Amino acid sequence: MALPKKLFLTAIVTAVIVTVTTGHGAEDIVHSSCEHASYPSLCVRTLSTYSGPTITNRRELAQASVRISLSHAQSVGRKLAAVRDSMKKQREKVALVDCVEMIADSVDELSRTLGVLKHLHVSAKEFRRQMSNAQTWASAALTDDDTCLDGFQGLDGDVKTEVKQWMTKVARVTSNALYMINQLDETRGKSHDVHL
Repeated sequence: MALPKKLFLTAIVTAVIVTVTTGHGAEDIVHSSCEHASYPSLCVRTLSTYSGPTITNRRELAQASVRISLSHAQSVGRKLAAVRDSMKKQREKVALVDCVEMIADSVDELSRTLGVLKHLHVSAKEFRRQMSNAQTWASAALTDDDTCLDGFQGLDGDVKTEVKQWMTKVARVTSNALYMINQLDETRGKSHDVHL
């Protein structure tokens, strides 16, 4: 009777250890990867609450970062379009029209970036080309996010303040996504990161 109890307890302890270990793996990669991101606390917060597929490696981390950025950009695009459609002041409406166009470009570029990250090739030459494209598109998305605010120069008021808050958050999560893409590129081929 003592032997079955020991086996039972051993099985429970093993199950707890496996659960704890696998549960912290995603958290560990998030914290260690976000440490040097442009906006580390935002990086940890957005990736820790990410509800998509489990993050187990740098490739999945980069994909999750881009998905988060894409989701924020899409949300802001809808908000900007709604404000644009209700805007009466011509100067602010023109700035919002430009901003909606910029965020649409950003959404397209982030979608392209995600597409590349989902289908990375093993060959060094193809991987290098794909990473260059992903970095270029993510950088362009970041530029679009920043350019949106240019149309509001010389304007004051609630609309400018609100748009600035929205675009700043999109730009920050996009900056963090670009950082994760760059980290994926830099770590390729290192023995500890076999499962890019």
